[in-house]
Amino acid sequence: MDSKIKRGLVHLVSNAGWNRLNSETTMTTEADEQTEETFKNIIDHTDEELLAIAQPMWDELIEYSNKGQYGNFVKKFSYDLLLGLNEVEIGKQFAKSDLTRNLDPNYDFLGFIRRGQHVTCLYRVRSTKKEGEWLGRMVIGYERGEVRIFAASIF
Repeated sequence: MDSKIKRGLVHLVSNAGWNRLNSETTMTTEADEQTEETFKNIIDHTDEELLAIAQPMWDELIEYSNKGQYGNFVKKFSYDLLLGLNEVEIGKQFAKSDLTRNLDPNYDFLGFIRRGQHVTCLYRVRSTKKEGEWLGRMVIGYERGEVRIFAASIF
């Protein structure tokens, strides 16, 4: 993954603030880690295939955010994203944020944006305690042969 995409996409947005991957982190490229026959670009999936992949991942993010289960919340995050997270800030998010602890599990899928090696999945999200709507975003792609989450946000 080129460093420009890595710096631009690896964010976690919360009421607690932005967390960004340190741009000095080095990593081998995905192509180095996978054989040619196992590598597939996520953008090559059809919308139906992407929905089948993304929807359960988004459902889990909402479930574990509501429960405050940090370990389960991050279990499908990419290695790069995990390196860039500030665990203290994430802990504050789970402890103090009314929004991220009260997400309505009924959301509206808005669409996909395909770019490079990643797909951004967009959702209309509501809270069970606050009036209004928020934009949910999850960026997915392949890492070491598995679909992983490269960014997640509610804003």
